[in-house]
Amino acid sequence: MVPKNLILPAIALGIRPIAIIVQLTRSTMLEVMSQDYVRTATAKGLSRFTVVFKHALRNALNPVITTISGWLAAILAGAYFVEIIFDYKGLGYVTINALNTLDFPVAMGAVLFTAVLFVVVNILVDILYGMLDPRVSLKD
Repeated sequence: MVPKNLILPAIALGIRPIAIIVQLTRSTMLEVMSQDYVRTATAKGLSRFTVVFKHALRNALNPVITTISGWLAAILAGAYFVEIIFDYKGLGYVTINALNTLDFPVAMGAVLFTAVLFVVVNILVDILYGMLDPRVSLKD
């Protein structure tokens, strides 16, 4: 598979989620930048980079991470159709062929793999919350 052949499927799959994530990040950052602790950090003489990335962005990423984890299902479902349209032999292609030919063990394996993937992603999102947001503790 040539990497240039992945450009159109990546655009087809990712353009809408990326647009929504960028819009949400911008609006959340604008809201956070007007908070008192950001003004205090700026008044203390911290550099603009430190204020934006260490103080504001860490607090603005919570809704963005939640949105990204929520989009996983839509992206995965879209990947199944993108594989069919672009004729890639991936998990989606195998799953849809298994459903068409009534190959239930393969279909159940694909569903089980997808469910495990969702559980792992949700665990990683919870860990990421603990690393980014000082109000969230991983010890409880």
